[in-house]
Amino acid sequence: MLSAAALTAVVGASPASAATRGATGTAPTCVAGWVNRGTLTQTGHARNDCGYRVRVKIVWAYGADGTCTTLDPGWEATSKVAIEPRRFDGVNNC
Repeated sequence: MLSAAALTAVVGASPASAATRGATGTAPTCVAGWVNRGTLTQTGHARNDCGYRVRVKIVWAYGADGTCTTLDPGWEATSKVAIEPRRFDGVNNC
């Protein structure tokens, strides 16, 4: 089984769109979060579609979360972990 170490990288993404800030703990609704699952690993994504800078982390069940990352509007962060036993639980403020 692969280790559950998380890697985080920041890459460019689509243009931003304005929205409201979310509650403490959960990312604003203008931050998109999704997961792509492979055979052995899965990658969680968080994209800032807000009109302002956000500080977020990708949340995983059964192990460490992704690192806290500052995203300017239109930028994206990723966190890669092993498929098992991890589960993508979304994106939170940090």
